[in-house]
Amino acid sequence: MKVLVVNAGSSSLKYQLIEMETETVLCKGVVEKIGLNGSLITHKYGDQKVIVEDTINDHTKAFNLLIDCLVNKDYGVIDSVEEIGAIGHRVVHSGEEFDSSTYVGDEEMKKLQSVAHLAPLHNPANIACIQLCKSLLPKVPNVAVFDTAFHSTMPKKAKMYGIPYEIYEKYQIRRYGFHGTSHKFVSGEAIKYLTSKGLPCSKIVTCHLGNGSSISAVKDGKCVDTSMGMTPMAGVMMGTRCGDIDPAVVEMIADNTGMSLKETTNYLNKQSGFMGVSGVSSDARELCKAASEGNERAQLAKDMFAYQVQKFIGSYAVAMNGLDCVVFTGGIGENSWEFRELIMQNTEFLGVAFDQEKNKTSEARGNFCDLSKPESKVKVLVIPTNEELVIARETQEIVQSL
Repeated sequence: MKVLVVNAGSSSLKYQLIEMETETVLCKGVVEKIGLNGSLITHKYGDQKVIVEDTINDHTKAFNLLIDCLVNKDYGVIDSVEEIGAIGHRVVHSGEEFDSSTYVGDEEMKKLQSVAHLAPLHNPANIACIQLCKSLLPKVPNVAVFDTAFHSTMPKKAKMYGIPYEIYEKYQIRRYGFHGTSHKFVSGEAIKYLTSKGLPCSKIVTCHLGNGSSISAVKDGKCVDTSMGMTPMAGVMMGTRCGDIDPAVVEMIADNTGMSLKETTNYLNKQSGFMGVSGVSSDARELCKAASEGNERAQLAKDMFAYQVQKFIGSYAVAMNGLDCVVFTGGIGENSWEFRELIMQNTEFLGVAFDQEKNKTSEARGNFCDLSKPESKVKVLVIPTNEELVIARETQEIVQSL
């Protein structure tokens, strides 16, 4: 079966076509700046790349361009759209309507629309793309794979907020967590690796660190806690997001700046984090460069981020009554030895013996790598994430069960 994986944003459309028999990526690409000037599609197949510039006013045009790339006689990878066995969609928020991936029929579509307000920046685009695919390719089944689903196994004590219970019941306000497909993939890969070595693998902390970051506690293969909340703003400080903050700060900023509540939320979401603290950049690479050149605010941002990640690792070790493995993934987790080094400081009491020299090598950059010393009781792994493969696998499983 060939599965088309689609990730629709408000002005972008990412895709991969995966041959599931071998789990081979036949092609992948992204349509950028939908509805904006300079729109284009970048299509990659094998070691080749094609860029097509066009006026792409909406997602319908974007999806048609995508299909044209798939079947193009010069750079396509299939002869006909009939070769597409299923379409798997990344959907950000499931609300409480879904606790796992789902085939999207008419009833499921109604449920998706009922929780769209929980992720107003993402879910409407996700849903619109599913509707589009159902319309343009009516014979191809569609599956929704949720960022939040992996975290649905959290116990109530971990996912509930200290607000009146009736507010939770009425508005579904609780911790949901995100990056679920990534946490699921890397924790599964860690379990495979540790099992092959005859090592314990029941208590894992997965650190998905990038422009958006989240940390999860995975016990016996299931999520029992995660750092993000009802929205992706919560948890550790990120590229432009503030992370956990006293709610009264929101009111104070609004009162003192004259911003509305919505403007203040946007300020904390898009102008804070690395960018706001350092005044340099939201990009971790630029942050590290500035810090190395003596920029104190850039160093402060680095230290704050590492400290916050450390606190989650420690608290999750308590939550799971132990720790077998720490996994780094995501753009920062996979590629930044500086941040990994900072984060793994002061973890010796947990049983970690971290190999600092190996951490700095090219082997540890963007590759699966064990950064533990032989005597370490807790393994520290770098595992490149593959969220698209998780979406494709779950899509295939659901379609084959229909």
